[in-house]
Amino acid sequence: MGLASTASGGPSGGAGQSAAPAQATAAQSGSERGTRARIARLILENGPATATALSALLGLTPAAIRRHLDNLLADGMIESRTARCYGARGRGRPARLFAITDAGRSAFEHAYDDLATSALRFLADRAGPEAVAEFARRQIADLEDRYREAVGSGSPSERVKALAEALSADGYAASAAGAPVAGGGEQLCQHHCPVAHVAAEFPQLCEAETEAFGRLLGTPVQRLATISRGDGVCTTHVTAPSLLKSRSTASTTANKSGGTSA
Repeated sequence: MGLASTASGGPSGGAGQSAAPAQATAAQSGSERGTRARIARLILENGPATATALSALLGLTPAAIRRHLDNLLADGMIESRTARCYGARGRGRPARLFAITDAGRSAFEHAYDDLATSALRFLADRAGPEAVAEFARRQIADLEDRYREAVGSGSPSERVKALAEALSADGYAASAAGAPVAGGGEQLCQHHCPVAHVAAEFPQLCEAETEAFGRLLGTPVQRLATISRGDGVCTTHVTAPSLLKSRSTASTTANKSGGTSA
């Protein structure tokens, strides 16, 4: 029930008489939204749950939990499933499980994005853009440490594929393939970016990630497209080691034939 309909159901009177009930209604509405968000977060973090389990976790009556669940269902934040029964089932209806939907998950992701963007804006205002770049490098350093063993020391193409698998395990939906450009090499594609909304304002996140890819793969890489800039996929070109060798040989030959300049 909305604020307007609740207020209209109260006693009629002057502005002074209606102010207190309206404030109380607004506070109650805010409290209800907070409880509803807590329920959705529990389902998101712990997986599908029954109304009874949620009631025990939050210390609310089953009737109150069901009211909030009905609202979340109506908003498309959660969905209802029938719990699987193993073995003989007793009398009564099978338990209903409530699971988060894609829309519900996206709502939380955007909330985290807003918080992260606000924090980085504060950091940039107080300490400057370089502080944001340093933060990005430190964040990516943790990812780099975790991926180093997974990438290993195989052939160049094997390392790119291993990196794609590691990224996919973290939700980036990555893939690897030969680069369709002269000189060969590989292309690493990320079809999803959990921080795309933040990186749209702070490209330092993408730059730090690209630098980490180059260190992990042991060869220069170049970011060709990013989701944060409106492209459909983040595409990174990985230079072929054979091309690096040919460049090195050509440079050495030129130095020998032409000498070094002062």
